[in-house]
Amino acid sequence: MTELGLMDHEPRGRRAERNSHRRRKKRRRRSGCALFVALLVLVAVVAVGGWYGYRFYQEKFGAAPDYVGDGSGSVTVEIPDGAGTAQIADILYKDAVVKSAGAFLDAAKKQPSKAATIQPGTYPLHRHMSGVSAFSVLTDPKNINALTIPEGTRASKVYQLIDEKLKAKPGTTEKAATTQDIGLPAYAKHNPEGFLWPTRYTVGQNTTPAALLKQMVQQAESEYQQDGIDQAAARLNLSPYQMIIIGSLVQAEAQQDADYGKVARVIDNRIGKGMKLEFDSTINYALNRSTLTTTSADQRTQSPYNTYLHTGLPPGPIGNPGHQAMEAAVNPTPGDWLYFVTVKPGDTRFTASFAQHQKNVAEFNQYQKTHGGQ
Repeated sequence: MTELGLMDHEPRGRRAERNSHRRRKKRRRRSGCALFVALLVLVAVVAVGGWYGYRFYQEKFGAAPDYVGDGSGSVTVEIPDGAGTAQIADILYKDAVVKSAGAFLDAAKKQPSKAATIQPGTYPLHRHMSGVSAFSVLTDPKNINALTIPEGTRASKVYQLIDEKLKAKPGTTEKAATTQDIGLPAYAKHNPEGFLWPTRYTVGQNTTPAALLKQMVQQAESEYQQDGIDQAAARLNLSPYQMIIIGSLVQAEAQQDADYGKVARVIDNRIGKGMKLEFDSTINYALNRSTLTTTSADQRTQSPYNTYLHTGLPPGPIGNPGHQAMEAAVNPTPGDWLYFVTVKPGDTRFTASFAQHQKNVAEFNQYQKTHGGQ
């Protein structure tokens, strides 16, 4: 045999030993890979668990997500009556003023006595403000200074109130309303009456008449959408502007809460029958005054707002209605009434009978005579 041939015949024991060594080596490699994979899985689990743990800790015990600084841009925020700190925080978060409600709450918790001074009203703020910065604006005495517009206030009176509040020369606000863009819808035809929403507005050192009027118009459009005037107008075959006009008439004529829906129904019923409204409030608007009664001469006043002379609605609102009046305009109380008169305070009588209405008017006249027109 050759030398090569001798090498091919290795003893069996040695060969078995070498094969066993190879198998152990392979098992060690497989075990090493499995261990490496297990370690990777363990690291991943720890990382994910750590992230969720960190997130849980942050949510429960850590600082709330917050912006830095005074923010930028502008946003008008409405704080409603009776709003608590938590509700205010939610409003600021939804309006993108603060990064989280918690950011504002953290600032408020540090100064609870100041947090209690936050007043309802409209506040000019910025987007992306820190919680502390937003809190400072809402509690700044300069911003707490506010102007309240009562429901039904005419535009002419609103102008006067703004001039007085801003210490501006008389006529300044009226000029701003007629010469500057305050955001009126096209169908208003540049007439602000009916779009100066009655509520509380914050007034700062830098507040201008035009800016305040613009806030009022924006608020009015938002509130009218809430009241659903577009849907109601379509249902009643009227325009949204006519719905606002009706709301202003209801506001001027209704004396008690229970009267609002009934007055709205009288308006609908009379217009439906082609009757003149014959509302004293429209004459008073034309004459720029407020009285309980009108004379025969008053009722001949040549004005498109005189509903004793003209059938249908007046050409525009006669004041700035609030929610109660607009809700009544949108959903009048069911009834067949065509007439009403407030005989005395707290006693407004509605009827579908003209004869009965005449008796009610006679009682009204007697009451006025007895009480000296009070």
